Amino acid sequence: KKKLKISGRELVSVPTQVFGLDQLQVLEMSPERESCLRYRMELLPQEISRLRNLTCLYVDSNNLKKIPAEIGTLSHLERLTLSNNSLSSLPPEMGALQRLHSLHLANNSLTELPAPLCQLRSLTFLDVSDNKIGTIPSSIQRLEKLETLLLLFNSLESLPEDVCLLRKLRTLWLGNNHLRSLPATFGELVNLDWGYNYCSCNFEGNPLESPPPEVCSRGPEEIRDYFLSFHR
Repeated sequence: KKKLKISGRELVSVPTQVFGLDQLQVLEMSPERESCLRYRMELLPQEISRLRNLTCLYVDSNNLKKIPAEIGTLSHLERLTLSNNSLSSLPPEMGALQRLHSLHLANNSLTELPAPLCQLRSLTFLDVSDNKIGTIPSSIQRLEKLETLLLLFNSLESLPEDVCLLRKLRTLWLGNNHLRSLPATFGELVNLDWGYNYCSCNFEGNPLESPPPEVCSRGPEEIRDYFLSFHR
């Protein structure tokens, strides 16, 4: 088998037989998104390192409290989904996942953007919505290939200038934070579809000024129209 889905509302651990499938590429242990179920697995075992050919690992909507350091040995991993768990931190070894391009961490208990994430040079999609993240490290600028960054429902009071160096960003969601202003260079994120595509960028739920003068002075005219449209 190269693809395996394990399901059941009583799922509490990975069956040991799985670790003998050394050619496995896709392992899914998540309930269907529409079902609103949550599995009971609290820990990924260290033996996950035996699945060296994994490219996709789906473990959303469990009760994971910790990710083992051995996750860093999965050098072929391209997609990892950990949303809807109970994670408060990530192991530094995750920085070794240099083929990872999609990472889902929404609805956990993270209070900061873990440093290892900023080492993932191939990352194009990062979702850390609905955590308690209050700051973004300046090292985020290393994610030079990042195209989608979802930061909804966090505790951000400011956005570092370094985010504006992510010139390939096409989607940036900042809704429902505590942002009062944006960096002066924010208008240089020219790949965002200002005002014409709601899915490209949104700021709703923030106490931003209308319109932010430091942005309007440098960014395209569409920025002014966008902010004015929802502050009227």
